[in-house]
Amino acid sequence: MAVSKSSWSRRILAFVLVPCLMLGLSLASPQQADAARGGRMGGGSFRAPSMPRSMPRSSGGYRGGYGGYGRGGGFGFPFIIPIFGFGGGGLFGLLILMAIAGVLVNALRGAGSAPGIGGAAAAPAMPSKVNMIQLQVGLLAGAKALQDDLRSLAKSADTSTSTGLQRVLQESTLALLRQPDLWVYANAESGSVPFNTAESTFNRLSINERSKLDAELTSNVAGQNLSGTADVVGDADATNEFIVVTLLVASTATAQLKGASTGEELRQTLRILGSTSSSDLMALEVIWQPEGRGDVLSAEELITAYPNLQHL
Repeated sequence: MAVSKSSWSRRILAFVLVPCLMLGLSLASPQQADAARGGRMGGGSFRAPSMPRSMPRSSGGYRGGYGGYGRGGGFGFPFIIPIFGFGGGGLFGLLILMAIAGVLVNALRGAGSAPGIGGAAAAPAMPSKVNMIQLQVGLLAGAKALQDDLRSLAKSADTSTSTGLQRVLQESTLALLRQPDLWVYANAESGSVPFNTAESTFNRLSINERSKLDAELTSNVAGQNLSGTADVVGDADATNEFIVVTLLVASTATAQLKGASTGEELRQTLRILGSTSSSDLMALEVIWQPEGRGDVLSAEELITAYPNLQHL
């Protein structure tokens, strides 16, 4: 029996793409260091816009609620190759590529499916793509004020609303901007993914960064505040050589960030990132370590856990 052209295309894609992704994942995963305890705050929603109440819903409607995302949306060729604002790479770049590859495979699988029955209500407009941005800054341990600022923000922030998340992003970038003399390392990566893969991509990136912590002593995520107690949480001291802060942002904004190869580029990137509007901000994670009393993040642990950091 003859094999269709589309079937051959899917087989060739699976034969070439899957081994490449598996190889890249094995190469991109850094060796886990002895993780210190840390802190985390953030939240967000990948929810598609709601339909007007006067319009009937089609059978393939959108899921709502925290963390939900629309199933709809077509495949667009601009997503075949990820666009990295600062070069991309490592596990971040691989996860972006996997998200886009998933859309490509689904598009090929659905190429021969029958069109939907006419007369259904039009789906609400939703973003065609979501920009994923990961900014990491390594500071000397003298930045005790930074730990205080992040800890205080985690206790008071409302992470259940977009306005509250925008405040968390703004205050976190401001806290970093106030410590320029203590910046030592930085790295910025970005990539665009289709809307219907944004939630899973963001979750994978978040899990990768959270796995670098031995525990989360301070936590305020999606309105659930679990801040650590004073006898467990401690400031950096002479034995804590470095502090690392990771900002993970999912946004529909199209602002061009400046990268983080130099101190000036990092300064401009923090300013632009901090000015993201609440309407553009879809999800946010702010993760930092160390946070526990007596925890140490040495130079060796820093390089092992964050191999993409570059010296400023």
